[in-house]
Amino acid sequence: MPEYRLPIRVYIEDTDAGGIVYYVNYLKYFERARTELIRSLGVDKTAVMEDGSVFVVTSAAIDYHAPARLDDQLEAVAEVVGSGAATIEFRQSVLRSGIELASGQVRVALTDGESGKPKRMPKKLRELLTQST
Repeated sequence: MPEYRLPIRVYIEDTDAGGIVYYVNYLKYFERARTELIRSLGVDKTAVMEDGSVFVVTSAAIDYHAPARLDDQLEAVAEVVGSGAATIEFRQSVLRSGIELASGQVRVALTDGESGKPKRMPKKLRELLTQST
């Protein structure tokens, strides 16, 4: 299944008063990597698709292993580990020099932008998500 690696630099805005990355920012890093993975598959508008469909997070779990600090160079990783008619499952992590700082699983669903109800993914996108890289 597809994997994407996104380089990220830690800025002061990412940290708490002690210069350590604030815990919620790892979820932001996860989001950026997922977005770029989908974009790399040829879907330019990953938040709101041309037909009004919207990807929404339906589940997220994260484990923290070690802190990232101000000015660290990180790598946010998103890997597709499964997909259904309307959902995509991702395994995600944030690394510094190959050492895992945070890891987790995130599930997103494609929904109708107006009703919020799940919507079947286009066939082309499902095929792209199930191809090996």
